Amino acid sequence: MKVVETTIGGLVIIEPKIHEDERGYFFESWNNRKFNELVANVNFVQDNQSCSSKNTLRGLHFQNPPYAQGKLVRVISGSILDVAVDIRKSSPTYGKHFSVLLSKENNKMFYIPPGFAHGFLALEDDTIMSYKCTVDYNKESEGSLFWDDKDLNIDWSITNPLISEKDDKAESFKSFISLF
Repeated sequence: MKVVETTIGGLVIIEPKIHEDERGYFFESWNNRKFNELVANVNFVQDNQSCSSKNTLRGLHFQNPPYAQGKLVRVISGSILDVAVDIRKSSPTYGKHFSVLLSKENNKMFYIPPGFAHGFLALEDDTIMSYKCTVDYNKESEGSLFWDDKDLNIDWSITNPLISEKDDKAESFKSFISLF
């Protein structure tokens, strides 16, 4: 696996080694020893999967401490624009975001450690996204920032995505008080 650093500390893109031939392809989508050696020493406790129609936007979500989650995101079918926003108060990149295209074709994975809000936009119908989490889901600790917050200035390249009622009632970054 190849680990690619991003412009925001802690966020990394993982490019698996893909073995292809006339039969198809094979790659290792998870290896605990390699991940802990090359990326971060974490323990994933929960796997989640979602299927989204084109133009569905989910996020920007996070869980507050002590239930803050790290996530390892990948796409099984379709493609997404995946976005992480740094919400670590002491970080030099606080309030900055990083985005990456994840797809069935490129097989890239995106590691997002605790201290980030996370969201994605499905770019195709029936996009299946899978992610590992370092902490169990805890409803009482969840938070959400507006996907189109002017202060975050994320270029989603869409003006009217399909969003949930929860995401429609998210918090502005200006009024947000980070617990990280």
